[in-house]
Amino acid sequence: MTKTDVLHQLKKIGLVPVLRAESEDQAMGIAAAIADGGVTCMEVTMTVPGAVKVMARLTKERPDILVGAGTVLDAETANECIAEGAQFIVSPAFNEHTIKVCRKQNIAVLPGSLTPTEILRAWDAGADVVKVFPASAMGGAKYLKSLKAPLPHIELIPTGGVTVDTAIDFLEAGAFALGVGADLVDLKAWKAGEAHKITATAKRYLEIVQTFQSR
Repeated sequence: MTKTDVLHQLKKIGLVPVLRAESEDQAMGIAAAIADGGVTCMEVTMTVPGAVKVMARLTKERPDILVGAGTVLDAETANECIAEGAQFIVSPAFNEHTIKVCRKQNIAVLPGSLTPTEILRAWDAGADVVKVFPASAMGGAKYLKSLKAPLPHIELIPTGGVTVDTAIDFLEAGAFALGVGADLVDLKAWKAGEAHKITATAKRYLEIVQTFQSR
């Protein structure tokens, strides 16, 4: 899959679940529960124990899932994740060396930024999409809309504060896709043996995105 294909899929799915877990097996299980809800895209954060192995397993065992690496803080980690099958790289902050590595290997890169200056700097450095994080701390969807007014050409993916209740507001504000954390990646539900709740939430998010896209 080319970088263009990956970006197209991210836009089409409209959601990037931020997968955090306490173990490799837990991560695999939660990923499966989300995919069962139709959300076939996953950002495996480097905070997951054995994160790189999780990416490798998902790439091999679940070819239907678009696998990305999250919380990538440097170029070395980006290289390691790409070698194990990561098809896009996400970071909570801007690191120019990470962007260079991704561009050299034709891998989609989504660095994090918050202020207009940071966002423009990341975009000019070669970001494919800029992750606005933490979006909730700056006013949520209203902040995203304010950013898009002077920067309509920059693709933005808000993360932090995205819930089933706020998803439509972020989409209407101009989000490229939505970075979704604990509202979807529900560790409590998983530990309680209620994976079906995660699947149901994934379906709900997908309905919201598809309804918006069909307007």
